Amino acid sequence: MESLTEWIALLALVFVLGARHGLDADHLATIDGLTRHNLRFAPSRARWCGSLFSLGHGAIVMLIALAVGVASTQWQVPAWMEDLGTWISIGFLTLLGTLNLRAVLTAPAGEMVATVGIKAGLLRRLQATSHPLAIAAVGALFALSFDTMSQAALFAVTATQHGGIAHALMLGVAFTTGMLLADGANGLWIAGLLRRADHRARIASRVMGLMVAAISFGVAGFGLARWLNADISMWYDGKELLVGLGVIVVVTASFLVGNWLARGTRLAEGTSN
Repeated sequence: MESLTEWIALLALVFVLGARHGLDADHLATIDGLTRHNLRFAPSRARWCGSLFSLGHGAIVMLIALAVGVASTQWQVPAWMEDLGTWISIGFLTLLGTLNLRAVLTAPAGEMVATVGIKAGLLRRLQATSHPLAIAAVGALFALSFDTMSQAALFAVTATQHGGIAHALMLGVAFTTGMLLADGANGLWIAGLLRRADHRARIASRVMGLMVAAISFGVAGFGLARWLNADISMWYDGKELLVGLGVIVVVTASFLVGNWLARGTRLAEGTSN
């Protein structure tokens, strides 16, 4: 019974990690770019860009989980990989936070703010596609990164301790499902904002940009604190699910606050007129 409880808890944790991964600035920025392009050339497909991107991304995660599950009996994740991954994450998150904060502060008053991502900027040309398979391929390409591959490898190795390859694949499905929900919801939200392109949408996009910057700085700072202070690292062990849920709550709250501020501003303008 204890083993079953631990397995269910692990599935829930990986699901939340997938949802949090779907809220990565590069995911948000790429889905933003794909949605903008498809609203011009394939409007009926625009709202599904987030889901298609996530399915392609998740396919690579599943392949990595399968490969690591097969090889895990003869290979263990090196200890140095966790430290290297921590510092890569801290550096990228700090840069992403800075870029998104700058985007909000420098955006003209009459324009929406586009989320900024590092890989999204480097591979911007790939966002000019409308074919469903091509959109999924962009998601697959984005999965070929150290952070995604290391996460998939780590939870696949953990899964084999509970059973074997089937358990690794189940965790891959849980991760992909969480990511699909987050990216799919973001694609629908972005498509709705861009279709309106009114004052409410501009305010909501600024709140979203500030949220991405705040989460990037917060996660980077917490990662640095864990690396520097063993007590913080010990406190965090076993609380990954709680922290992941906290990030999702912050993102959801930012959507609600953005819409509330925009509605309040619009009502005030209507009253003054």
